Amino acid sequence: MQLPKISRPGTVLRERKRAPTEAELAEIPWLQSLTPPERERAVAALVVGDAEAGDHICRFGRPVTYWFGLVDGLLKMSNDDSQGPVITFTGVAPGGWFGEGTVLKHEQYRYNITALRKSRVAGLPVETFDWLLDHSIGFNRFVMHQLNERLGQFIAAREIDRLNNPDLRVARNLAALFHPLLSPNVGGVLRITQQELAYLVGLSRQRVNQALTTLSAKGWIRVDYGGLRVLNLVALRSGVLDDGVP
Repeated sequence: MQLPKISRPGTVLRERKRAPTEAELAEIPWLQSLTPPERERAVAALVVGDAEAGDHICRFGRPVTYWFGLVDGLLKMSNDDSQGPVITFTGVAPGGWFGEGTVLKHEQYRYNITALRKSRVAGLPVETFDWLLDHSIGFNRFVMHQLNERLGQFIAAREIDRLNNPDLRVARNLAALFHPLLSPNVGGVLRITQQELAYLVGLSRQRVNQALTTLSAKGWIRVDYGGLRVLNLVALRSGVLDDGVP
């Protein structure tokens, strides 16, 4: 399954960038860790742009220019289809910031970031990212925690790839989207369709529907109109009910 490709010159932020609103700034979690002078410098550099479904936020092989975050919408991180079959590494939910490893190394992107639906993306220029690393203890602490959690996420993703149980694959992928640090603005409800979840998990929409029915029957989630509500995040992560029954 692949999203339809939309050919658009340049990047989303280069074409449509604008200054963030106060409401959008309130959705950026790491700003809270900065001192007033640091925050002022960061806010002056931040830009926001709107992406349509199928738009690329990052492209494989392109040089890094921004550290990106998702204000609203849904993104997926995947390999480049020129390197073989498309493999989705992870989804990015609201409040999530990504690509800090690439920014730290000032290297080319080794993955694609694609919008699964209309999304609002924020970007911090590499130069300001570097300045904050040099001057802000709070920012360094946030990035350190981010890298640590991201490492754990990708180790878990390797385990997910080896799962033969589609229900557990869906459960683990949902748990990743509800990560309190990597997706801090999701809260208890994630606005996502079954087709979008199918893109992230690598299953058919019909099989995802079956898995959601199973997880709902176990009491781990509840399917609400236009989204999913998590009732037992621990069970989604472990694949084991509270009573120890898989």
